[in-house]
Amino acid sequence: MGLTSRPLLYAMGALAVACVGLTLRLWPRYAGRGPRALLGRFGAIAVTQLAIVATLGLAVNANFEFYASWHELLGLYDGAPAAVGKWGKGGTTGPVGDPSKGLVQPSGPDGLDKVHGLPKGRPDRAGRVESVRIVGKRTRVVDGAYVYLPPQYFQRQYARQRFPVVVALSGYPGGTFLLGQHLRLPQTAAGLIRSGRMQPTVIVMMRPTIAPPRDTQCMDVPGGPQAETFFARDVPDALRSHYRVGHDPGGWGVLGYSSGGSCALQLVMRHDRTYTAAAALSPDYKVSNDPTTGNLFGGGKDRIRRRQEHDLMWRLAHLPAPGVNVLVGTSRTGEKNYPAAKAFLDAVRPPMTADSIVLGHGSHNFATWRRELPAALQWMSKSLTFPEDLVGNS
Repeated sequence: MGLTSRPLLYAMGALAVACVGLTLRLWPRYAGRGPRALLGRFGAIAVTQLAIVATLGLAVNANFEFYASWHELLGLYDGAPAAVGKWGKGGTTGPVGDPSKGLVQPSGPDGLDKVHGLPKGRPDRAGRVESVRIVGKRTRVVDGAYVYLPPQYFQRQYARQRFPVVVALSGYPGGTFLLGQHLRLPQTAAGLIRSGRMQPTVIVMMRPTIAPPRDTQCMDVPGGPQAETFFARDVPDALRSHYRVGHDPGGWGVLGYSSGGSCALQLVMRHDRTYTAAAALSPDYKVSNDPTTGNLFGGGKDRIRRRQEHDLMWRLAHLPAPGVNVLVGTSRTGEKNYPAAKAFLDAVRPPMTADSIVLGHGSHNFATWRRELPAALQWMSKSLTFPEDLVGNS
């Protein structure tokens, strides 16, 4: 049974209930003071607690899809950080990662069938959300995505026009599913487009790690996953090869929450020839090593330079400001990131511009990010160019 399957959750729930019942029934037998009685009570408590905790863990994971499979949970990805080195040697990556079959390939639901409130009906009236796999032309990374296509994408009067793109990144360890089910990104965008408050935009929803369960922080790790190259170069190339989207950086933005917001700022400030706008909800402003990331900066004399270049405050103080637009979402109380957000916004200088969404109170959760999302999408809509160009012009 799959890690997020209902039968597994129900079976574990039934086991937990049975353990509780057995503990209540057998408890009098272990009422004595001898070693056997003590071990019996300890064993009954341990097994019952384990069953209950496992049930709760499965329920939370099924709802939020932090891990979509047993392989992700256990980290059994056959040396995912070394995938680049393996590519092309005897076909060990499997057919799904073959670029000759397209850089955007159809995929199974990957949780999309569990997302509530997605557009329904004719695509030219309601739009459509697709589940796909994106294949990196350079990195050979294969990663899943949901792609929201607005109704105008299917309408005759827009048949030759390219659309702006927002690449949306979830937090860690959450996956693409959370962008649809809990952030409600495609549902919110569809409503804004329908009411005329947002221009028609293609939204590509992804998770920020390319080597789960490791948190790759959208970085090119020396000797490891090349996440930055994947999101800055491979993903745009793949989308342009498959969808009718813009070729100019003015039509490309990146949005994210939590660690996905951190990635959004990193990508736009480091790759202003790919993305020109970033909306970051509750981000961090520098990359640091922790138990989920491992060593992101490698060794040798370049380690300090790599660490500095991924510190956005250091970049603002020591490097030329890029000509990009950023939006930062934060809360005065309820989160710890307000002082850092204020310092970052104060440090921005031309030609870079910065705006903010500042709530009076908001915690580091989806309730806060859903409040910020409509304003962030409308800000992004004003920052991106549409229509950018006509199909066939370049």
